[in-house]
Amino acid sequence: MAEPDKVFAGSIPKCYDTLMVPLIFETYAVDTATLVAATSPQSVLETAAGSGAVTRALAPKLDAGARYVVTDLNQPMLDYAASRQPADDRIEWKQADALALPFNDASFDVVFCQFGAMFFPDRAAGYAEARRMLKPGGRFVFSVWDRIEENAFADDVTEAVGALFPHDPPRFLARTPHGYYDVARIRDDLSRAGFIHIEIETREKISYAASARDAATAYCLGTPLRNEIEARDASLLQLATDRATQAIAQRHGEGPVAGKIQAHVIVAEG
Repeated sequence: MAEPDKVFAGSIPKCYDTLMVPLIFETYAVDTATLVAATSPQSVLETAAGSGAVTRALAPKLDAGARYVVTDLNQPMLDYAASRQPADDRIEWKQADALALPFNDASFDVVFCQFGAMFFPDRAAGYAEARRMLKPGGRFVFSVWDRIEENAFADDVTEAVGALFPHDPPRFLARTPHGYYDVARIRDDLSRAGFIHIEIETREKISYAASARDAATAYCLGTPLRNEIEARDASLLQLATDRATQAIAQRHGEGPVAGKIQAHVIVAEG
């Protein structure tokens, strides 16, 4: 993974949370929160929490005495997530690398990560670290996006922005968020990390936006795709957003738009 793919700073955290979260993350956050809370865990660790979409959905579902540790590698994203969360004494916010977690072995009933594993430079190592955190019988819950062709708006934006830079097309969305979709590879990485029982479910949903421009703006300004565009020519950021808007409108119509999104949801036990 390219180093800029991990940079969520400047205006990106706010744009990510206000634009990207409602567009594609919120609906899966509800699913993840329900899955994590199903066994009434008393200790939960969230890694790569981003702007806190799942944190906000999960906290009300946990027991009053539960311990909930929320982490992210990216301090600006973690700060933004904390600012959006109602005061809650059960929650501890901590900057942490999912591949080198600063907690004792067997500390948590559940470790979970929504749409963060794609950013791990070594997934098997990240999964082994999650397994180290788990108490006997604990569960590791995480999700990853399916291939970009199964995610309509991301595919539209990638093609449209790529055409603006034909000799060096920005490929962040295809390379990283949608680059870790092979189920056999995911199973192999989990097995190498020591997990034995692995369940993978592919879930299709529909993404909604008030307009094609809202969807295009979410991807172009609320993700590191913005970094890629600006690295090539910062003056073309608006034009890139316009081209992405046109591509989405052409495929999905004027006014409110809807497009397919698809992800794999995984539950692993050691």
